[in-house]
Amino acid sequence: MRYGYARVSSISQNLSSQLKQLEEYECDYIFKEKTSGRKKEDRPEFNRLLEKVEENDTIIVTKLDRFARSTKDALATIELLNDKGVGLVVLNMGGDKIDTTTAIGKLMVTVLSGIAEFEADMIKERQIEGIVLAKERGVYKGRPRKYTQSHKGIQYALKLYYERDNNKMTVNEICEITKISRATIYRALKKHKSNT
Repeated sequence: MRYGYARVSSISQNLSSQLKQLEEYECDYIFKEKTSGRKKEDRPEFNRLLEKVEENDTIIVTKLDRFARSTKDALATIELLNDKGVGLVVLNMGGDKIDTTTAIGKLMVTVLSGIAEFEADMIKERQIEGIVLAKERGVYKGRPRKYTQSHKGIQYALKLYYERDNNKMTVNEICEITKISRATIYRALKKHKSNT
């Protein structure tokens, strides 16, 4: 059996280009998902595919970064497939097709997955450098806070907290009712006290 695997990193992205290539390669079935590829455990369809394949099956992906995001992950998964007698075909590796059932295919996957990991690390480094520069210029605000003072849940949690003498509630009970963590409540209390 030929199993295709198509993945994009977010819901807003489109799978159609990958699906078209996999259909042209005459896959018998295509597994598809819209999720980040950083952690294998966060890719349920990919894990289903790995459980489903049997000896002499082939997995086809359009690009290596759809299959794995690190050298370690790629090599471990390819080794798992090799142990099961399953081949991997990457349709576009710099314009060429790579087949891991061949010696040159195994070598190319190892080299290119290392390059892909290097590129991901370089992007991360540039992002960190950009944040440092933005902080120096005073324009970096960071991730927006989920709970602001005007958030109704925080307001309710603070109200319950200040009325503990009457309602006899513990902070844990307030957290359970409002679904707001202790740390968030204490942070809001500290901010509220500094503003009064």
